[in-house]
Amino acid sequence: MGERKPYPSDVSDEQWALIEPVLTAWKAAHPSVSGHEGTYAMREIINAILYQGRTGVQWEYLPHDLPPKSATYYYFAKWRDDGTAQVIHDLLRWYLRESKGRKADPSLVVLDTQSVHAAASSSRPSRACSLSRARSPATILRPVRLAQSQRRRGHQLANRPLRG
Repeated sequence: MGERKPYPSDVSDEQWALIEPVLTAWKAAHPSVSGHEGTYAMREIINAILYQGRTGVQWEYLPHDLPPKSATYYYFAKWRDDGTAQVIHDLLRWYLRESKGRKADPSLVVLDTQSVHAAASSSRPSRACSLSRARSPATILRPVRLAQSQRRRGHQLANRPLRG
């Protein structure tokens, strides 16, 4: 692809050193049926995925100096579906947290009530919601609050005059 000016979303050398073995193992486990090795470097594919995620640009509008949508979205969809994207995300998150002197895994989760309400009204909880729900103090208190609101409603109904 040649040299290009880096984008702020590009992976650093240290980040690439973390995720390159994951991608090398993935490529070895998923050989191309035709034996084609691919035109674009995996690092550039990662850079294009990170660029799209950071800027929110539509896949078709990726800059011309990054791999095109056809190659980028192919890997994005494969990695999303088989869990490789989550592994890469976790590695980068752990690297960032440890580089800032924090533990690799957070020990505290903070949710606002809007997040809890959105998660509670969802028909199918996402992986993130189910993980946060398990640790959230708001969900521990939710049955208590529900019982309190039902008691209040029952009290209101009992004291309501009958219409005749």
